[in-house]
Amino acid sequence: MALVHSSIHKLGSIITRVNVRCFSTPVIKQQVKKVDEKNIKKSVFLSQSKDIYTNLALEDWLYKNFDFTNHHVLMLWKNDPCVVIGRHQNPWLEANIPELSHITDNGVKLARRNSGGGTVYHDPGNLNMTFFTAKEQYNRKYNLEVISRSIFREYGLKVEINPREDLVIREFKQVSGTAAKIGRPSAYHHCTLLVNANKVDLSQALHKQDVNIKTNATQSVKSKIMNLCEENPHINVDKLGTAVGWEFMRTTAITLQDGGMELANQQWGFHKVNPTEQWYPGISEIRDQLQGWEWCYGKTPKFTVSRSFAVPDRLTCSGPEDLKITLTVESGLIADVSLYVPPGLSSSGFAGEANVITHLKGQRFEEEVFNNLELSLGGLVNDRDKFVTECLKQVVTSV
Repeated sequence: MALVHSSIHKLGSIITRVNVRCFSTPVIKQQVKKVDEKNIKKSVFLSQSKDIYTNLALEDWLYKNFDFTNHHVLMLWKNDPCVVIGRHQNPWLEANIPELSHITDNGVKLARRNSGGGTVYHDPGNLNMTFFTAKEQYNRKYNLEVISRSIFREYGLKVEINPREDLVIREFKQVSGTAAKIGRPSAYHHCTLLVNANKVDLSQALHKQDVNIKTNATQSVKSKIMNLCEENPHINVDKLGTAVGWEFMRTTAITLQDGGMELANQQWGFHKVNPTEQWYPGISEIRDQLQGWEWCYGKTPKFTVSRSFAVPDRLTCSGPEDLKITLTVESGLIADVSLYVPPGLSSSGFAGEANVITHLKGQRFEEEVFNNLELSLGGLVNDRDKFVTECLKQVVTSV
């Protein structure tokens, strides 16, 4: 591998193409032993993809196939607009699902990552970083300190680490999101820095109406956010990526000592990596799984969603009362439908809780399930049938 000996800001001018055999052939993992940090080398990988599913697949491929005992890796990557939820989250609770395809010209993708934590928004104005180490060498605060030092060294901007281990400016405006996966023998910590992200698109993608969802899924904590360019307009993603990469290589692997450019030039440098099947056999299968509905939506923990609808006067003769609907969703599929039907809405006089719409069970929790739905409910006919059907559809489209 070619070493990089000069500090140049533009990523394109400092990157050498990584040797395929060296980095894309699976490495047999060995039992992790205590390692002298002087024997640990570092590399910075720069993904040439901007597709969220491809980058998550590359991350997973490296995690499963590399031995990081004596080789720590920082992967830098950017994505086209997307919402990325944690492994144990509910996408209908975290993202504005009905509007994602309309927010940008090419829409906003939704992805579920393998790590836990909360939801983040990515676009080309974010710098994404994944720090790979052996499990015994995992240290999230170490990684955040490297990032913080690089921003201060390059721009004189003080970014602090708060008690929740997020990067913040002036103790309250968050500029990062962070999560991790710790396994055996490898671990990784990834985070995203808001550099010049489109905050309008971010707000629309994550905006949620007030809906009554009950779930045990991990829920994101809302925070005040800001872009780093709001503090220093000279900051951009590529230049910051270069700064973080050099800071990573000049810092000792475990003890956070600054070894300067002398240490940095002993490392294995910056490398473009091409996340394709040719370079990483099996990565296409991983990507297909990460993009699939069964992973993005079907892995959602069980939840219930309830809504009430005022019945129009023309459909009832018993005075104002609401139609109440509760849907139970398991693995992204409708498991149960419960309706409370006001007495005046049913020509047969039926009222009360009823699990009646059995043909909805097992269907995906999505608007398309109602496109050709013919609803038969007790004595309801004509406009009343249509009203109930529309209410059911609104339960799905409102979350």
